[in-house]
Amino acid sequence: QVQLVESGGGLVQAGGSLRLSCAASGLTFSRYSMGWFRQAPGKEREFVAAINRIGGGTNYADSVKGRFTISRDNVKNTVYLQMNSLNPEDTAVYYCAADLSVVAFTTASSYNYWGQGTQVTVSS
Repeated sequence: QVQLVESGGGLVQAGGSLRLSCAASGLTFSRYSMGWFRQAPGKEREFVAAINRIGGGTNYADSVKGRFTISRDNVKNTVYLQMNSLNPEDTAVYYCAADLSVVAFTTASSYNYWGQGTQVTVSS
């Protein structure tokens, strides 16, 4: 059974940082590209960042470029999202997702498995 478990969310002041983690089990992690998405109240789920299965290729939403960094550890079966210079517009539930492909896709429909999400709240 595939499980993706996010952690690291919380409440932070504007300008602060958080590091999200997503631990994967039940799949061959190194065969999957991984993505982070987020959903704010009343809004659709949106792409944040993605990394290909060997970690050599990444994609970012324009809104987070230069502030967020996605990385992965194929030994620990974990993908990370380092978030710096957070602002209230980053407040959302953050989800990680796994995609059995070579490419780090930006569309949610490409992803096969999803975690339950972790809440990130940025206060002004």
